[in-house]
Amino acid sequence: MDERHLVPGAGADFISVSKEGFDRGVSILHFLGGHTADINGDRAIAQTKMTISQRASVDGVEVDVVCTGRFYDFCARHDGQWKIVRRQPIYEKDRLDPVDPAARLELDPVLLDRFPTGYRHLGYLQTKAGFRVKTGLPA
Repeated sequence: MDERHLVPGAGADFISVSKEGFDRGVSILHFLGGHTADINGDRAIAQTKMTISQRASVDGVEVDVVCTGRFYDFCARHDGQWKIVRRQPIYEKDRLDPVDPAARLELDPVLLDRFPTGYRHLGYLQTKAGFRVKTGLPA
């Protein structure tokens, strides 16, 4: 969700951003599930179910956010090797739960409404954690 995370780059860039987030207390898990691929000659579209889980503190309350969706990978074969040309995530739904069920958390409705339904709580949490989150992603 952090804009730097969504921009393709070298592995070292991903590692650097991941370390920076970890040092700031970011705890994120990406789970990839079922996968299908439609192949037509030297092109293919792959669909993979995914879940993003993140634990963080929002206004002093520890919460878990779970976001489910799909990755669409547009692939092409060049010189005999398959490459991902573009990855398009589709965020379907998410939820935010306090880790302590007795905790009370009031979300800012203006901030929450900045994000589409599919990743509104994940975007909220990451914005509160200080990351710049893209709006208008497919949901």
